Amino acid sequence: MEKTAVKGASFARTSYVAQAGMIGAVYAACTLAALVLLQGLAWGPVQFRISEALVVLAVLTPAAVPGLTIGCIVANLANMVISGTGALGLLDVVFGSAATLVGALWCRKFASRPGIALLGPVLANALIVPAYLPLLLQGLGFYTIPFTTISLDGAYLPMYLFGLVATGIGEAVVVYALGMPLLSALRKANVFKHLS
Repeated sequence: MEKTAVKGASFARTSYVAQAGMIGAVYAACTLAALVLLQGLAWGPVQFRISEALVVLAVLTPAAVPGLTIGCIVANLANMVISGTGALGLLDVVFGSAATLVGALWCRKFASRPGIALLGPVLANALIVPAYLPLLLQGLGFYTIPFTTISLDGAYLPMYLFGLVATGIGEAVVVYALGMPLLSALRKANVFKHLS
């Protein structure tokens, strides 16, 4: 009996780690694909990261929390190399990944109420990403708020407010328009049912 319990616990741990790894790999791959296909619309103040639809996985399995976070770290590290942001890219690695972690934890906490659960990643990204993005953009040579003539020099608050709205809208569109149908499809297919 004891051996069976140990084997069961070992299998559950292994399954959890494998799930987290797969989710992280898919998130990173989708994020990098968005960088190539959408370019500035995936990484700037207006963000439509298609990979953010995957935050719904945190509603289905706890393994999604570390998986999404690690996937975001990997994608942001890769972006440092691809886009040449250098040390400034560490802002995105640390704080962008923190936003993903907070959003995934919120999703997990409110897993029984998906509409509220998906609000977590929207709020986390809308509040956190615009806080460091003006510094990152200015360091990369962008001196005006996109789609406006407002200069970044001495305009941190307008840039933050623009990012709050733009990032929030982009995240909401992806999470609700793509994530909610994904969640529904995964639930119908009973994916992750035995592991949540």
